[in-house]
Amino acid sequence: MSELLRAPAEIKFAEELDWLESVDDNPKPFSWRLSPKMVRLFILGSERSDGLDREISQKWFGDRSFVERSIVTLASDRGLLLIGDPGTGKSWLAELLSAAISRNSTLVVQGTAGTTEDHIKYSWNVSMVIAKGQSRESMIPSPIMTAMETGAIGRFEELTRSTSDVQDALISILSEKYISVPELDSDNIVFAQPGFSIIATANSRDRGVNDLSSALKRRFNFVRIPVVTNKKSEAEIVRFRTEELLGRHQIELDVPPTLLDVLLQSFADLRASAAAAGSDDEKLESALSTAEQIGVLEDAILHSNFFGERALTAHTLASSLVGSLARREPEDLAILNKYLHGVVEPRSKEEGGSWPEFLEGGRDAIATLS
Repeated sequence: MSELLRAPAEIKFAEELDWLESVDDNPKPFSWRLSPKMVRLFILGSERSDGLDREISQKWFGDRSFVERSIVTLASDRGLLLIGDPGTGKSWLAELLSAAISRNSTLVVQGTAGTTEDHIKYSWNVSMVIAKGQSRESMIPSPIMTAMETGAIGRFEELTRSTSDVQDALISILSEKYISVPELDSDNIVFAQPGFSIIATANSRDRGVNDLSSALKRRFNFVRIPVVTNKKSEAEIVRFRTEELLGRHQIELDVPPTLLDVLLQSFADLRASAAAAGSDDEKLESALSTAEQIGVLEDAILHSNFFGERALTAHTLASSLVGSLARREPEDLAILNKYLHGVVEPRSKEEGGSWPEFLEGGRDAIATLS
């Protein structure tokens, strides 16, 4: 795993999954590797009341009802559609679910304008077709078809970014549970094995998210994942990801808790400002999600490690915040400048602490970008 840039969840948490499987005596649907109860425990972490001999780490932070409804959906014959703003952890939850249920989260199709039916059904090995003709051996199965043949979970990322033809091709897969291969005279139907299902994700900010056909919508259970606004939960997520980041990069760097509080408060302030804005021009283009918060912190940590004094400062944090969130010029810069003068400046005078240095760092960054 140390040689991988990013290990999938089933490799990263292989020891936990092996242990949970060894002690799991609960009923399992279909070909699931873990029971629904253990899947939930793997994702949300263990509690003392679970009575386990070891602690299981929490990997996804959010309302447990979202996880439970997702698990119940996958135990039925319906697909699961996780929908929400960017950075709400939809893809991470889908990966964890696939890893716990199938021990394979890599059967993924990425939805784009260039995604075709071949990406969700099959294509052909041209050289083998020329040499021996079309056969099951010369067919290249898609990740979805592989999931069907093995009774595993297939994933479809950003479903609403793909064309209507591709979306419609999923209807027969989700309803009939097979794929026809008309090019073959025999052995020309691939049937789904028990345990097969699809987890799709959709970005609620994308135009076209409401363009799913009624037929396709009926074959999915929708689970809406909201932006985390609870400060305690958000702090846990940021701390978890920060520790993961420092470990992955083998960085020994001091991240003061007071600066995490400054980051959390800054995003809370900017979200409140966006909620009160009268038009899109008065809002940052950023979704201000927890994932973007983590991105700001990662940028600041890496900058401090490579170019700073190996200690995170409020000045560097503010510079990273402005650099990460200022995507439109001059609109976003004007919004951030207004925030610094209207909110951060009074707070730095009243509370002191890290806020004066944060204010200075933000002003310097805006001056550089202006």
